[in-house]
Amino acid sequence: MIQGISHITFIVRDLEKMKKFLTFIFDAQEVYSSGEQTFSISKEKFFLINDLWIAIMKGESLSEKTYNHLAFKITEQDYELYAARLKSLGVEVNEGRSRVEGEGRSLYFYDYDNHLFELHTGTLNQRLQRYLED
Repeated sequence: MIQGISHITFIVRDLEKMKKFLTFIFDAQEVYSSGEQTFSISKEKFFLINDLWIAIMKGESLSEKTYNHLAFKITEQDYELYAARLKSLGVEVNEGRSRVEGEGRSLYFYDYDNHLFELHTGTLNQRLQRYLED
């Protein structure tokens, strides 16, 4: 039986740059760095975002941007805080998208290696309920 997500791994060109990205935006805590050692396919760092294990490994960036993404839940009260953090970092940010009203607000943004992230205020139940109204 699946118990949940174990970890998520991102391949990134610059481990230190991604470390700053994760710690600044997500308040990630670095819990491991391989340094010059290679236990997997390349140098790596591990982080915790809340209790979610995020791994980053040195490698080639994605060649293009897609809509494949990882969404984190935030409160409506924290929306402006995260919007300001993203803007101060200078990453490409899209506030929301054309969608049905009432299913939460979103901030979409890419990291330096073309990975798309979302910070979302809504829940699955809110979205399903709103879709059922039409």
